[in-house]
Amino acid sequence: MLHIVHHSDYVAPPPKRGSFAFDKYRLVMEAVKAFGDDHIVHAPHAMEREWLEAVHDPSYVDQVLSSSVPAEKERRIGFPVSMEIAQRVRFTSGGTWLAAKLALEHGYAANSAGGSHHALADTGAGYCVFNDLAVSANRLIAEGDVGRILILDLDVHQGDGTASLLAGRSDIMTVSIHAEKNFPVRKARSTLDIGLDDGTDDAQYLKILSDHLPVILNDFRPDLLFYQAGVDPHINDRLGRLGLTDEGLAARERYVIRQARNKAIPVASALGGGYGHDHIAVAKRHAQSMLVMADENSRI
Repeated sequence: MLHIVHHSDYVAPPPKRGSFAFDKYRLVMEAVKAFGDDHIVHAPHAMEREWLEAVHDPSYVDQVLSSSVPAEKERRIGFPVSMEIAQRVRFTSGGTWLAAKLALEHGYAANSAGGSHHALADTGAGYCVFNDLAVSANRLIAEGDVGRILILDLDVHQGDGTASLLAGRSDIMTVSIHAEKNFPVRKARSTLDIGLDDGTDDAQYLKILSDHLPVILNDFRPDLLFYQAGVDPHINDRLGRLGLTDEGLAARERYVIRQARNKAIPVASALGGGYGHDHIAVAKRHAQSMLVMADENSRI
């Protein structure tokens, strides 16, 4: 059973400028439904301002929520921040937090959006406005739900915002396995960064993951794993540079869930990146990713 978090406000009206595909979130849910009925949809609440400001600069939070983000920051984000988008990013942040709460109950749960790992303290970047991973991890620990969180970022792009926002924390570990020559050009410092060569294929990728993830889980012993499950390492991704196939992505998802759940560590996934001119094909990759993880969780 897939426990998936979704809200109608995830699909904001597309802005007049920018190339980001806001219809992806509707298409992902349509793909999940097309693959079968073995899922339950949970609606999140909008993340409260106090938790956004616990991670982001309050002046930046105010700029977003009042739809007054300066032009230079909007250029860095990649699109104008309208009131509809401001509302959307509050719900996607609430969705990642809710996915974690559901994971604590069911072992695995997914947010059908989120994974905005480039957002920094005082600005967004790379299509990311608020860093839902950092916001949710901080809230879960502050409210006593868990004591230690691992954020495993397997998006093709380094999770530079997450690394920067959570640097120096002993209760949150950030791990990023990404294409070294991809965005961002200037990388931040995660707890552990592994930069991959262009064209890394299924076997190479899974070997690197299996060399590191068991050691990380044994040494850090997290109470929860936040998984940035971007499908942009796919060989056909428009912004990728890596060489994973459909089978490679599925093997990746099964391996992450199996390693975590064998140690009774709940996993909450965020959608992360996936880009292509064929939006339906990208949406199907995301849907299959979540469904594969739910299936693997049911086997534990």
